[in-house]
Amino acid sequence: MAKSTVTVGRVYDEPADDGGVRVLVDRIWPRGLSKRSALLDDWVRTVAPSTELRRWYGHDPDRFTEFRSRYLRELAEPERRDAVDKLRDRATREPLILLTATRDVAHSHAVVLAELLGKRT
Repeated sequence: MAKSTVTVGRVYDEPADDGGVRVLVDRIWPRGLSKRSALLDDWVRTVAPSTELRRWYGHDPDRFTEFRSRYLRELAEPERRDAVDKLRDRATREPLILLTATRDVAHSHAVVLAELLGKRT
């Protein structure tokens, strides 16, 4: 199996020169960003946290550990697991950049997803 290269960034940031497939992993389109200027290769809403989980979390770093646990359970659901598997397969073929509009990327679902995609299954 090929090694996965998965990184995380903000969708509002300029793309890096080193490239990679830019995939938005948020459920909702980012405010103030046109689809044209986003320079995305894909938008995979299926892997975003549920509305209920997102609201419960509220981007509170103190809840991040519990958020991670709940989010991983959601990603194990069949429809989401299929989307994760497709992203994992894609990451073995080309560098993957998971993008989110969240300001605190270090405490975001994109980081949890990147860690999951980087694991061998």
